[in-house]
Amino acid sequence: MSNKVHVESFFKSLNKKNEELCGDKVEVRRNQDSFIMVLADGLGSGVKANILSTLTSTIISEMIASGATIQDAVETMAQTLPECQERGIAYSTFTILQVFYDGQAHLVEFDNPATIFIRNNQLVEMNREVRIIGKRKITDSTFTVEKDDVFVMFSDGIIHAGIGQTLNFGWDLPEVQEFLLTYTKNEDSAKQIAQILLANVNNLYGGKPGDDSTVACAKILEAKEARVMVGPPLNEEDDEKVVMKLLSASGKKVCCGGTTSNIVSRITGKEIKMDELVSLVSDVPPMAYIDGIDLVTEGVLTLQKVNKYLSRCVESSEYLEELIQSKGKDGALCMVKLYLQECSQITFMVGRSDNPAHKAIAYSTISLNAKIQLIREMAENLKKLGKIVSIELY
Repeated sequence: MSNKVHVESFFKSLNKKNEELCGDKVEVRRNQDSFIMVLADGLGSGVKANILSTLTSTIISEMIASGATIQDAVETMAQTLPECQERGIAYSTFTILQVFYDGQAHLVEFDNPATIFIRNNQLVEMNREVRIIGKRKITDSTFTVEKDDVFVMFSDGIIHAGIGQTLNFGWDLPEVQEFLLTYTKNEDSAKQIAQILLANVNNLYGGKPGDDSTVACAKILEAKEARVMVGPPLNEEDDEKVVMKLLSASGKKVCCGGTTSNIVSRITGKEIKMDELVSLVSDVPPMAYIDGIDLVTEGVLTLQKVNKYLSRCVESSEYLEELIQSKGKDGALCMVKLYLQECSQITFMVGRSDNPAHKAIAYSTISLNAKIQLIREMAENLKKLGKIVSIELY
């Protein structure tokens, strides 16, 4: 993979007071070519608005992720959600941000507040072209992104904050821009930026939002690759080719399994050194060390534990934060932290040879098919956590 950029994102909403459902909806999708974020704001509030925004954001994001153009997606929405006859306005407004991994980006806005683009703590004014798509008047921008660029999208509940309470006329766009430039830093994550803005909005509303208020933030990061070699190739003559591909990774290099480690050691001429600090309470086998390889672990048992960690991270963002902050240093925790914190793209290079160490063990959890299925489950969990993942079989 030769991706240049990666995109981290975070979004959060405040429900209108006395409403159980939010009328805003954010969908994030990633495919092999791009990152897609859609923020939709349904007409009104409550259940109806929630249904409208969910329908809008889901259709648009799924279509674009499946290869449709933004124009096709917008035309489809124009046909699916006509205007409200009583008020003469669309049933849902939306903002679409698509960032390709080569650095090109596309922003389409329909009746939502203008997206804020920050680079080096300065506002960037985008060249917004007005177009008509499916009888909808939209603004359309194309541009090239750079590392640490920040995009802040939000619903109109943000600029309505404080009306009739702490502010007479609400919080207009220039004030939101000035707030972000004053109270956020270049090193802040997408999550930190979104939380800082939303906390101030909640304060302006006095803790009782008068409208659904949603912030969606995307931050451009440098793409970082990891390659993971798992198991011996089917044909022994491919050993050197696979090891050389592992070593050519631009980022982290990971080796899983005793037989795999021996192959890497033989091809590179580097000695395997075992971890002397073996825990008597850990259920994960000890790690090893090979010069030039960032992480060397046991195979399937470690990967099974990794997948359990990843599954829980998908289910709970709180658990994910706890895991990242944990002090544990066994092979499974080290691998999870490497995936979550030190890379954006992961290639699993999976050998299809029956592991000689397992031939005498009639135990299905370490069969070849089970191992491949385990890698696929890990890949799906990593994709849900925002990583670009591919699997190569050898």
